[in-house]
Amino acid sequence: MKKAILSLLLVISGLMCSFAQSNNGVEMATGLRSSGKIYVVVLVLVVLFLGLAIYLFTIDSKIKRLENQNKK
Repeated sequence: MKKAILSLLLVISGLMCSFAQSNNGVEMATGLRSSGKIYVVVLVLVVLFLGLAIYLFTIDSKIKRLENQNKK
């Protein structure tokens, strides 16, 4: 399960980096890219996804621990 989520996060971060570097003519993206602020946006998104993944892993481990206590 953890490997699947980790690979999904890697794919998402790779897609975000590729979209940040693509030149599709969007004015806002061009402005952010020219000033270097697009990297801040990408970094914030990566941090949010990593925080969400860590939160879900901790909840999963707590639930497993509670389930094991109830089985005994």
